[in-house]
Amino acid sequence: MEDVAKLAGVSISTVSHVVNETRAVAVTTRSRVLEAIESTGYTGNAIARSLVTGGTKSIGVAMSLLANPHLAKLIHAIEAEASAAGYTVLLGDTLDSPDGERSAVRRLQARRVDGMLLTPAPGDTATLEQLARTDVPAVLVDRVSHKIKLDQVGPENIQSTSTLVSHLAAAGHRRIGFISGVEWMTASEERTLGYRLGLGRAGLRWDSNLVAGGGATPEDGVLALRRLLTVPERPTAVITGNGAMTAGAFREARAHGLEVGRDLAIVGHDEVEWAELVHPPITTMAHPVDEIGRTAVRLLLARLDDRDRPPQTVLLPPELMHRGSCGCAS
Repeated sequence: MEDVAKLAGVSISTVSHVVNETRAVAVTTRSRVLEAIESTGYTGNAIARSLVTGGTKSIGVAMSLLANPHLAKLIHAIEAEASAAGYTVLLGDTLDSPDGERSAVRRLQARRVDGMLLTPAPGDTATLEQLARTDVPAVLVDRVSHKIKLDQVGPENIQSTSTLVSHLAAAGHRRIGFISGVEWMTASEERTLGYRLGLGRAGLRWDSNLVAGGGATPEDGVLALRRLLTVPERPTAVITGNGAMTAGAFREARAHGLEVGRDLAIVGHDEVEWAELVHPPITTMAHPVDEIGRTAVRLLLARLDDRDRPPQTVLLPPELMHRGSCGCAS
């Protein structure tokens, strides 16, 4: 920093103000400092700075690197929003398990992150409760939980699932099956509620035989559709709870000699990369992944500015991507 100050002909404090954006600096002076930084290759010492400021200007992100099909897009959005605010992002893999989540959270806390973004692992409420009690602000991302008092952001599930039911009913389907997601997840409960709401709006009767417990993998989709196809009056259309189970349902339908879109309509939550690469292309309810990531960072920054404000839950509406697997013209 001293070398930069000498080269730019300014004080060390001026260099500090330019680097840390702690005070307005004249445009010409700022330009000289930035040119000196460029020529010397200077980079600030984040660790030393954290000892002075009490913060690291870093955000920890704890998510499964394998279970989230939209990880790259989500991380890109988080990184872009965090970087614009002057924060760096540290990533910890939760392995989508309680033990992995606890380990990832501990590692990020040990790095003294200013706040944390977390996609909860199945069945791990202890870590969420611990985060709610600590001084490190945290925001739940994608998988929300109304039982935990934390800021959180994810897709809206009730009306969007109801829309899928209405779409199928409008195409003439009267036996509409539903493959739910992981039981403990709030999203699964909300999508089941949305399914029932959609049936009611379409004047269709609830039939528990048309609902199969699913999960989060293609095999879960295979097993769930296999059970639905054994119902005496089988469904003519099926809604899946996530993209992985949509893949499994497609596979099982073809194993039974059913042509998707003609013999059995299949639609589902989650926009998948291969949605337009299969025949027929898949009708999906696409979640606003980019906006979820950016909103998560904004919520965390707002919490860092005001730690006493009430927790906020933001539910963003998905978009119906109308293609051919529902059996009607796209």
